[in-house]
Amino acid sequence: MRIIGVTGGIGSGKSTVSKILASFGAHIIDADRLAKEIVEKGQNALNEIVDYFGPSVLNAEGNLDRKKLSHIVFKDKNKLEILNNITHNNVAQKIIERLDSLDDNETAVVDAPIPIKHGFLDVVHEVWVVTADKEVRIKRVMERSGLTYNEVEDRINSQLSDDFYKSISNTVIINNGTVEELLLQVKNYYYL
Repeated sequence: MRIIGVTGGIGSGKSTVSKILASFGAHIIDADRLAKEIVEKGQNALNEIVDYFGPSVLNAEGNLDRKKLSHIVFKDKNKLEILNNITHNNVAQKIIERLDSLDDNETAVVDAPIPIKHGFLDVVHEVWVVTADKEVRIKRVMERSGLTYNEVEDRINSQLSDDFYKSISNTVIINNGTVEELLLQVKNYYYL
């Protein structure tokens, strides 16, 4: 099995690269989607979050109240680190389970914005980093999310640096152009 890890910061085009790889027949494992699934009612991660933060992080229906939880963790770095440990460990477990369910002749893509050690770096065979110039990224995110320039810039600045992403990569995809140009790059690396 070939396992490609695709990562990159907000607005870089990481998800577009994964969609292109899916069109080539690769099986996509989306860490963001898994992160949402693991905090659904009845899931282990939600139980761990409630055990640590208390039932006040749940809404009336027993679902995670993300606003309440965000309000707690973004004021306290230690609590944010605990939340990240809970979610990362549970996402890593789900990624490994999904990989184990695939056939040996398949290509899998683990699409993850944060290249965690366990469940990403330790399971992928190659790391593809998608980058783009900061202004290109800001424009993309503003267009799709309605956030202001400063809000997007703050999000970019709070993420891992391009230098870090490049330091863990086997392949760097520069995505400043059109989707067609991106498709050609991805195709070239995929069929090497």
